[in-house]
Amino acid sequence: MSSSEHIIDAREIHAWYGSSHILHGIDLQINRGETVGLLGRNGMGKSTLIRTLLGHVKQRTGHISFFGKDMSKARPHEVARSGVAYVPEGRGVFPNLSVRENLVMAARPNKRGEQEWSYERIMQTFPRLKERETNLGGQLSGGEQQMLSIGRALMTHPELVILDEATEGLAPMIVNEIWRVVGEIRSSGMATLIVDRNYHKVLANSDRAVVMQKGQLVLQGEADKITNDPELTGYLGV
Repeated sequence: MSSSEHIIDAREIHAWYGSSHILHGIDLQINRGETVGLLGRNGMGKSTLIRTLLGHVKQRTGHISFFGKDMSKARPHEVARSGVAYVPEGRGVFPNLSVRENLVMAARPNKRGEQEWSYERIMQTFPRLKERETNLGGQLSGGEQQMLSIGRALMTHPELVILDEATEGLAPMIVNEIWRVVGEIRSSGMATLIVDRNYHKVLANSDRAVVMQKGQLVLQGEADKITNDPELTGYLGV
């Protein structure tokens, strides 16, 4: 596969926090329109890998390209402008802006000038946000804030959206709503990288999966094959 078909092409990635060596020579590719599940127990380096790819971890080595362009030394805002949206575990909504303002301030067309994820489409996708359109971000429940964070990411019309623990700590009804939207994103042709503790859901909503252990990729392949791999439960500790 040519590098132009990769959204992310990362090779021999190492990363450190201070003197702690967290990532050990990771290779990861994500292709256009592909949904990839990133699995592993807590503390295995999943969030560090995401943050390294996005430019948040400064102590890093290796080669990272986005859309065929070298981004090994890129800063987070440069990665975002390249067409990658990040929905962090902490959600990061603006508490003093209304739901509408949180969404509209992020809106921009994609590189082709298209705006498939309009404000109206976000309201249709997340009816709960429509009901709270004039509420401030700080007045929303945790689940509503997560919906707002995902909606805001979609309105940047990225080629890739990264969801880091999007369902963490949410009520079951909200969790089901989030997974419904993940399915809609996937069917729209937008590439997705998903981290979530519910590995069954991740695998059911992914084309391919990679498993991390102690800062290394130890298992990867098509999601349906990974699901039936006897090594999977050992790596996930379940």
